[in-house]
Amino acid sequence: MKKLIIGCTILLNVGCASVSQPNRLEFIDLSHPIPTFSPSKSDATKPDLNQPVNNSTPIAGFYQQAILYPIDKWATSQGHFNSRAILIQEHNGTSFNAPNHYQNDENSTEKGAILASNRKAAHQLNSEQLTGNIVLIDVSNRVKVELAKNDGKPSTDLYITDFSDNSQATIRAADIRAVADQITEGVWLVGRVGWEQFYFSGTEDWDKSQYVNGLNHPGFTGEAIEEIIKIMNEKKIKISGIAADSFSTDSGQGAKGSDDKWSNAWPAHVRLYQRGILIVENLTNLALLAQQQGDCSLMVGALNHVGGTGGPARVMAVCEEQTTNNEPVKFVHRHR
Repeated sequence: MKKLIIGCTILLNVGCASVSQPNRLEFIDLSHPIPTFSPSKSDATKPDLNQPVNNSTPIAGFYQQAILYPIDKWATSQGHFNSRAILIQEHNGTSFNAPNHYQNDENSTEKGAILASNRKAAHQLNSEQLTGNIVLIDVSNRVKVELAKNDGKPSTDLYITDFSDNSQATIRAADIRAVADQITEGVWLVGRVGWEQFYFSGTEDWDKSQYVNGLNHPGFTGEAIEEIIKIMNEKKIKISGIAADSFSTDSGQGAKGSDDKWSNAWPAHVRLYQRGILIVENLTNLALLAQQQGDCSLMVGALNHVGGTGGPARVMAVCEEQTTNNEPVKFVHRHR
């Protein structure tokens, strides 16, 4: 699809006579808005959660909330320009992770791995890797069934709602194997678990936030990551990345690991970055993506900051419906 979009975009005014062109391109915004807060009066590097910008509410994550500083005005004879500074951690909200986000120790470094010193930073990623055909892995119905055990709400207690790696309410190896024929060079594997509904829980607390849910949430399990690697090795290919509408893309149990010291944790991060594969976290609007009948591609609007380990991203899905007629191309935009 990428080549088709590029070719036909260039030729829109003169027609795509020799190729089948889309008569409808649908753009779906897969990004959450980033909540922002005024700086604390006692420490301007800290957010004042009692002073939200507009209707911002806190989100649970690894770092503090984003700070939006007061407007700096630059006057002209006809009015003035507004400009604001923002203080935000790289891994805030809908965000991408560059391969240099994690450094493996000797024990977790696998044969043929890209050494940490050679892993790409944000500014070294090219457009080829930041775009790619989407392979959608949709387990949201299974997650919905599990949530129904508690009136549609997640519980931190596995005995009430179970999103452990042994549960069917998460992304398992069989889900990856089921789409193996679609996994080709440069694709993006996008996991839909239906978790975006809990994103704005109004708290930073991992246990009180339904989104993090005390790390009892669905995502790519360790066995799913193993299956992705197995398929890449079988086909001698490399995907561009994985993404999901969940916290970290790793399943909660995968993120937690085997003890309180994060032992054997974060399999997606530990195993994929050393292969140069990207991760995008905290997507939204995947229900709109799941409705699409045509082919879709992912476009990651990544910050191009030198040395960065990732950053907030405006992520889009571009979906097409093809036709062989010469009708004008229609552009449709869908967002929250």
